[in-house]
Amino acid sequence: MTSQTSSLFDPRPSVGPAKSAPEYRTPPNNEEAEQALLGAILVNNKAYEKVGEFLRAEHFYDPVHQRIFAAITKMIDRGQIANPVTLKALFDNDADLAVEGGSAYLAELAANVVTVVNAGDYGKTIHDLFIRRQLIEVGTDMVNEAYRHDLDVTALDQIGEAEKQLFDLASTGDVQGGFVAFGESVKHAIATAEVAFRRSSHVTGVTTGLIDIDRKLGGLHPSDLVILAGRPSMGKTALATNIAFNAARAHMRSGGQEGGVVGFFSLEMSAEQLATRILAEVVEVPGDKIRRGEIRDSDFPKFVQASQDLARCPFYVDDTPALSVSAVRTRCRRLKRTSGLNMVVVDYLQLLRGSSSRGSENRVQEISEITRGLKAIAKELEVPVIALSQLSRAVELREDKRPQLADLRESGSIEQDADVVMFVFREQYYLERAEPSRRPDESDDKFNDRYQRWQQRLGEVHNTAEVIIAKQRHGPIGTVRLYFDGQFTKFGDLDQRNQDDD
Repeated sequence: MTSQTSSLFDPRPSVGPAKSAPEYRTPPNNEEAEQALLGAILVNNKAYEKVGEFLRAEHFYDPVHQRIFAAITKMIDRGQIANPVTLKALFDNDADLAVEGGSAYLAELAANVVTVVNAGDYGKTIHDLFIRRQLIEVGTDMVNEAYRHDLDVTALDQIGEAEKQLFDLASTGDVQGGFVAFGESVKHAIATAEVAFRRSSHVTGVTTGLIDIDRKLGGLHPSDLVILAGRPSMGKTALATNIAFNAARAHMRSGGQEGGVVGFFSLEMSAEQLATRILAEVVEVPGDKIRRGEIRDSDFPKFVQASQDLARCPFYVDDTPALSVSAVRTRCRRLKRTSGLNMVVVDYLQLLRGSSSRGSENRVQEISEITRGLKAIAKELEVPVIALSQLSRAVELREDKRPQLADLRESGSIEQDADVVMFVFREQYYLERAEPSRRPDESDDKFNDRYQRWQQRLGEVHNTAEVIIAKQRHGPIGTVRLYFDGQFTKFGDLDQRNQDDD
């Protein structure tokens, strides 16, 4: 039976006079390849090593071949020899195999083998045809679901479910991979170190544009999932935006030698709001004044110059709300294919949807699926993925408001799947809301002393922020102090000497 690539039926509805039933078309399969592979393994069990990693019994089209391959797999996994003799007893009384001639069919498969060299190619052919049959099944389900009128399931829900099925199919459809010689891994590590050595910044990954963070992390590394978390008003979106824009601007200015092409998924803010933030940072005009139109005539040349520079930055924003993780993966693939891609930012993780429409019934499980999906995107596309995350309210109940790993909201899988976990913390925010008030039984001296200590501490942390690196697979943890200008939502390197002089 030769391979075919066609659908089971024509899904188009009939129009006009009644027509004859659509012709049935045989799903894609290759019986000869299945027989050749099974015969090769029965002759020489070492042939199984070429397909055992990716091929499963259900990948075969013929149910009899499925049963034979399952039996072979079980025997080999037990460390036993699988051949027509050892499998004979198993199939002597098998009614399904009796249709093919009983256990004599096993001997026939082995006898017709010409070579076992092509076993790997046979296995890939069988697997490819299985994927094609699955695609037909997904397409058939899509058509049938689209014709249904279910008020509880919208068209977008159906698209999400279809994306999930395709995402799962793509995850199981790759037969590449396996062990890599350590010598190749060492060469790659040395090449990466050489790239960092030749750069003035000595950054191996994508630069954040913040010197102290780059020193601590070595830049943002390909295939890494970076979690950037913080309580509301700490500035996590501002920091993520600054890092993403710094990378895109560095890529533009260096001719592609530094930084990278950035894909920014803004699930909370619109693209226009994000652009306003970046514009406020570049021209140093408060964002609220830009929105209200309170702009001086002297500011317009700055806007013109900034808009020209920003238009050339490889910075792409997707502000579609409530995206599923499979949709994020699809759009990242498309961007990488059309424009290139070196960094992905998701603002924020808890606004993503899992693949299942019923995922909200178990939020912890859904968040686990999302973090695994983001990590898979980072590895597949070989880019760092920065995902912003909320923190639980437990932070507010402690005297020291600095976040800890245990404060990550809703799922321990966030910490588990992440390669780097960073927290944004601004003590100034809490101090400004904790201005001392005089206690009923407190003397003037005590109150004044307490008030002065508060003012002193407020002055010390004014316009500063801390980035607490609580987890890093590739390097040390620790705290990095940054400059923060809330007026322009701008983070920068903290010049400690100037800070001390002030």
